[in-house]
Amino acid sequence: MDIRSLQKPLKEQYRRDPSASRITLTAKGSENKTPLSCSVDIGRALYQAEAHKGVGGSGTAACSGDLLLGALAACAQLTCQLVATAMGIPTQKIEVTVEGDMDLSGTLGISKEVPVGFEAIRVNFDIDAPQATPEQLRGLQEKAEQYCVVLQTMLHPPKIESRWSTRQV
Repeated sequence: MDIRSLQKPLKEQYRRDPSASRITLTAKGSENKTPLSCSVDIGRALYQAEAHKGVGGSGTAACSGDLLLGALAACAQLTCQLVATAMGIPTQKIEVTVEGDMDLSGTLGISKEVPVGFEAIRVNFDIDAPQATPEQLRGLQEKAEQYCVVLQTMLHPPKIESRWSTRQV
């Protein structure tokens, strides 16, 4: 697959009309029958999510932490594949594993000193490319990390705005 040819008309369009490159993605959560689960609609698919087993969920569906790490794994995986292909680096396997550590006592409000959320996240790229040169692999690492949207968003968090709409009788 020639990624450069595939992306060339898009890049040309975005250079001609920079506003065409701006997009807004939307995800919407909706409650289910129990406060321990919800559905998440990303516009092209509907996912079921629930609270982690460590905070009372059943453990049968992805928790929000799983979805966050999954988004990072998917983005890193796709970005690495695309960059390797665009750079002409012959690979036999690319696999990304993401792990995150958290202390649930923060989430459960047991300890005010324990942060809510992930304390550490590790992204491991497992690349099988026996014909690639060390320079190619360094370039792949640099570009894959540079262009991974989710990784860069987590490393340089955007301004997040929270709005509430309430209805009262």
